Amino acid sequence: MVKEALRERSNLLAIAPHLSAPLPIMLPVYKWWQLPYYWAGIKIYDLVAGGQCLKSSYVLSKNKALELFPMLKKDKLVGAIVYYDGQHNDARMNLAIALTAARYGAAIANYTEVVHLLKRADPQTGKERVCGAHCRDVITGQEFDVRAKCVINATGPFTDALRKMDDQKNPNICQPSAGVHIVIPGYYSPDNMGLLDPATSDGRVIFFLPWERMTIAGTTDTPTEITQHPIPVEEDINFILTEVRNYLSPDVEVRRGDVLAAWSGIRPLVTDPNSKDTQSICRNHIVSISDSGLVTIAGGKWTTYRSMAEHTLDAAVKAHGLTADSSRTVGLMLEGAKDWSPTMYIRLVQDYGLEVEVAQHLASTYGGRAYEVAKIAHVTGKRWPIVGKRLVSEFPYIESEVLYAVKEYACTAIDVVARRTRLGFLNVQAAEEALPRIVELMARELKWSDQKKKEELAAAKRFLYYEMGYKVRSEQLTDSSEITLSPPEVDRYKKRFHKFDKENKGFITTVDVQRVLESISVQIDENTLHEILNEVDLNKNGQVELNEFLQLMSAVRKGQVSDNRLAMLMQTAEESLDQRGPVSVDRSGGGM
Repeated sequence: MVKEALRERSNLLAIAPHLSAPLPIMLPVYKWWQLPYYWAGIKIYDLVAGGQCLKSSYVLSKNKALELFPMLKKDKLVGAIVYYDGQHNDARMNLAIALTAARYGAAIANYTEVVHLLKRADPQTGKERVCGAHCRDVITGQEFDVRAKCVINATGPFTDALRKMDDQKNPNICQPSAGVHIVIPGYYSPDNMGLLDPATSDGRVIFFLPWERMTIAGTTDTPTEITQHPIPVEEDINFILTEVRNYLSPDVEVRRGDVLAAWSGIRPLVTDPNSKDTQSICRNHIVSISDSGLVTIAGGKWTTYRSMAEHTLDAAVKAHGLTADSSRTVGLMLEGAKDWSPTMYIRLVQDYGLEVEVAQHLASTYGGRAYEVAKIAHVTGKRWPIVGKRLVSEFPYIESEVLYAVKEYACTAIDVVARRTRLGFLNVQAAEEALPRIVELMARELKWSDQKKKEELAAAKRFLYYEMGYKVRSEQLTDSSEITLSPPEVDRYKKRFHKFDKENKGFITTVDVQRVLESISVQIDENTLHEILNEVDLNKNGQVELNEFLQLMSAVRKGQVSDNRLAMLMQTAEESLDQRGPVSVDRSGGGM
C-alpha cells in the first residue's frame, strides 16, 4: 500500500508540476530515545520509496532545528528529523483532472444528482441489471435519463446511498470520519517547512503546514454523520489550537482570534463487504461489483486517485465484457502542465504588467493556461500594476479569474469563493468582502437577474457562515460573553469609549466615529464604517453600547478575537488625540 502511494505521488508531481511540489516536514524530538526510533521509521520510508524518494530525510541538531523553525518550543528540545512529502492544490487538481478528461472526450455534467438507478432484465438470465441513472440538474431542476453499459459508483461519503438505490438490503460499508482544519496567519510557520506531531495528547496526528502564504493546521478524526454540509465545531478547533501551543515557543501567543477560517471534511473510511471481518476498516481502497452489475469504488486517498481509477475500470471492463485498451494515464500531463515552467511567472509580469505575487499565483494555479487569464484582465489605470485588479487587497486573486472560472463550469458564487479561488478557505471575512464583486462579475457573464444575484449572495454568505467557520468565529463575541477585565482596564476602555461618545448617550454610531476620525484627518467611507460597527453590534440595533465595547475588549485581551477593526480604529484615534494635547498659551498667540 505504501509502495503504491509513493509511486502515485511521484506520478502526480510529474503530471501536474504547477499544482504539486515536495515539502519538507519536521518532526521535533523532545526525548533522546525517540530520535533513533523516529529516524529508523523515516529511513525505512525512504528505502521503500526507492527511486521515487523526493529527497533523503536528515537529522537536525537543536540549534539547526530552531534556525529553520524559529517558532518551535526550545525547552527540552533534543533535535529534529526532516522528511519530504508532497503538497498540492486539491481543488484545482480536481478541476484539472475533469478538464483533462473533457479534452479527451468525456462528457461532464456539473451539479447533477442521481435520483434513482435505471434497471432492465437480462434477456439471458432474467436478472435485473443496472443500465443507467435517472438524474436531476440541481441548477435548473430538469430531470433526464443517462443510459450506460456500466455504471460506476464513485461517490465518496455517499457510497452507501447509491448502493441502497441498487439494493435496499446492501449493508453500509462507509464509516465516515470528520476531519477539521483551521487556517491561521502565515507568521505561525516558516515559508517552506511543515511540522508534524505524530503523537498528540489523544494519539491523533496533527500537522502544521505553510499553505497559500498562510498556515494550515489539522486534522481531527471523529466519527460523524453523512451530510453535504459538514460544519466545524468549537471543540475541534480548540483541540487543534491546544496541540499547536504544545509545540510552539511561549513567545508565540496562539490566539483563538487568529483562526481566519475553519472547515470540516468527511473522510469515507470503508469496510470490505467481501471480508469475513466486517468490522475492520480497510486502509486501502476497495472495488466491489453487485449482482446487478453496479461497480463501486470506495475508500482510498487523494494520492492514489489514478491507480484507484485504473483498478476500477479494469474491474468494470472485465465484469461487463467491455472493449478497452490498457490504461494510458501514467505520465499523462494534466490541464495546464504542458506549457508550465518554474519561471513562467516572469513572462506574465513582463508581457502583461501583472504584480509579481499575482503572476506567481496565476502560474502555480493555471499553469500554461495562466496566459488566458492574464489576457482578459482589465487595465487598472495605475502606473503599476498595469492589469489585474485584486478582489481583496491582501490576496493575489484578481477579477479576471472570476470571468475565467465561468468558462470552467463555475455556476455559483460558492464555486468561485471556495473552489476556483481558495479565498473562503483562507479568510472568511476577506471572502465576504469580495462576494458582492464576485456576484456582480458572474451576473454579467451568466445573465443573472437581480433576484438571482440576491440569492447567490445569500447562499454564499450562508456557506461562509456555517461551513467555513464564520459562525464559530463570531460566537467568540456574543451577548453572553464574560467581561474579564481588571478595574483599571475597565476605566481605561471607558475613557476610550467616551472620547467617541461625547454626549454620554451610552452608545456610539457611525456618526460619532466619523466625527472623531475627521478631527484627526482620517477618512473612511460610510459603508465601511457600517461594516466595522456591525462586527461588534451584537443586538444589531445600529449602534455599539458601552457593554458591547467592553465585551469586545475583553475578548481581544483573552485572544478570542484578533484584528478587530473597531478596536484598532478606536485605539489609533485615542493615541492621535492624546498626542495632540492642549495647545499652550504662547503657541496659541497669547490668548484673549
